[in-house]
Amino acid sequence: MSRWIAFWNILRKDIKTYYLKPPNISWGLIFPFAWMLMFYIRSKTSFDIRDLLPGVVSMSILFGTTSMLAVTITFERRSRSFERLLLAPISTNLLMLAKTGGAILFGMLNAFVPIVVAFFMADLSGILWPAVIGSVLLIAATSTFLGLFISVAVHEVFEAQTFSNFFRFPMLFLCGLFIPIGSLPVFLRPLSYILPLTYGADILKTAINQEGTLPLWMSFPVLLFFAVSLFLYSLRNIKRKWVL
Repeated sequence: MSRWIAFWNILRKDIKTYYLKPPNISWGLIFPFAWMLMFYIRSKTSFDIRDLLPGVVSMSILFGTTSMLAVTITFERRSRSFERLLLAPISTNLLMLAKTGGAILFGMLNAFVPIVVAFFMADLSGILWPAVIGSVLLIAATSTFLGLFISVAVHEVFEAQTFSNFFRFPMLFLCGLFIPIGSLPVFLRPLSYILPLTYGADILKTAINQEGTLPLWMSFPVLLFFAVSLFLYSLRNIKRKWVL
């Protein structure tokens, strides 16, 4: 029982201390909407928000979760507050689930803000909501564990931000968020399929517009595989580098 109390206290503390801060709101929400506005200005005509919704939702999750977790874990490690958490009556596995749980919830919240806005701007009938909710959860988990992977690999906060952009910005162009993978040069297409966001965005395209290119029965397991692999690899490095 004490370990679950410790789990909840760590999760609650992180949500209270770190989330809904201006940097997270700007990266997780304002940035994707700025992209939507850019497409509108570029086209100079009206556009179907349902066509952009999968990309905006994916970006909201990706930038919100990675910005949050990569920075907070790195900051706590540098200030040595993370070392105090290791003294809690909780296993390292459960500790890291508590530290990442808040970011996953925050990423899901980011995802549904554009969807709520879209309700007032477009007809959202015919959407496969179970697939949307499942993909949002897995994208949030994968992006969060990517942030954890980044935080384990660096020592300074500015390094975490730089390293995050090394993954995030290529995903904008290679994962089919706004540019179809079929329109990419042939030599770049294999890179698209080794990025987890490709599968999450494709699920959203299938669920929202029925325009995905990959079957759902393949995309969900692949995305789950990326999430589990990133978490286990990060956990292995934490135990090897941080836990004496």
